[in-house]
Amino acid sequence: MTGPVTALRIVSIIFPVFAVVFTGWAYGKHRPADMTFINQLNMEIFLPALVFGQLASRSFDLARYQGLAWGVLLMVAGSGLLGWALARGIGVAPKTFVPSMMFNNCGNLGLPLAALAFGDAALAPAVVMLLVTNLIQFSFGNWLLDHHARWWNIWRVPVVMATFAGLAYSFTGRDLWQPLQVPLKMLGDVSIPLLLFALGVRIAQSHLKAFRIGVIGALARPAIGLGLTTGIALLLGLHGQERAMLLLYGALPPAVLNYIFAERYFQGPDEVSAIVIVGNIAAVAIIPLVLAFVL
Repeated sequence: MTGPVTALRIVSIIFPVFAVVFTGWAYGKHRPADMTFINQLNMEIFLPALVFGQLASRSFDLARYQGLAWGVLLMVAGSGLLGWALARGIGVAPKTFVPSMMFNNCGNLGLPLAALAFGDAALAPAVVMLLVTNLIQFSFGNWLLDHHARWWNIWRVPVVMATFAGLAYSFTGRDLWQPLQVPLKMLGDVSIPLLLFALGVRIAQSHLKAFRIGVIGALARPAIGLGLTTGIALLLGLHGQERAMLLLYGALPPAVLNYIFAERYFQGPDEVSAIVIVGNIAAVAIIPLVLAFVL
């Protein structure tokens, strides 16, 4: 009885996520759209509202999620080292390959998967994992692609500003003013489905010009992530939902932001695009397997 019940639960988790992605893909194929402004709105308004609302909640306790935060930090660092070794082995420029191994799709896929798999209570720790990843990507990841990049520009990123504002408010121990909570929730609720829809549109508009490297990267990203997070969970003594969330995080495909950064700094955008596209398509098969293992 457990098998069919688990399979039904996995379908109920996966279907809403990829249904929205497929809707974006179908729309992007039927009517090519420039999502630049929409993505900008999401990164500057909707996602910061979600982050601030979660972190400023009176029930949020940063110390409670420090194990996950350390787990993400170790996973990102370990993925970078293993990705660098693999890049050298297959003859690909590390600046092209390594970021896609380090930074996964914990926004577009990670947030909705966490909420659907573990309930709304899992959104706060999932946001913490997203924030650790984004802080590293917008600082060290930016510098990795361009050594002249200024680290302090990270403070201009709206999600980062929302992070520290939310954390600062959480330390007061006070509830947010109720009339303010409502619009924050309304704005934040837009972010996750819009992230998924935009991912679908991006896949529809992209072209595979480096299929071989795309397949290698698509398989290496979850393989490296799962191997590392399994060991890290043991090292940090994570159990139950925290262990499951870290393993699911490790299995996520490369982030779309990797392509945007590669395009900005001229670091193999065609190869990175292939890794991102194939990786996110492969997630349709990989994520259900991981969910079957952790649930």
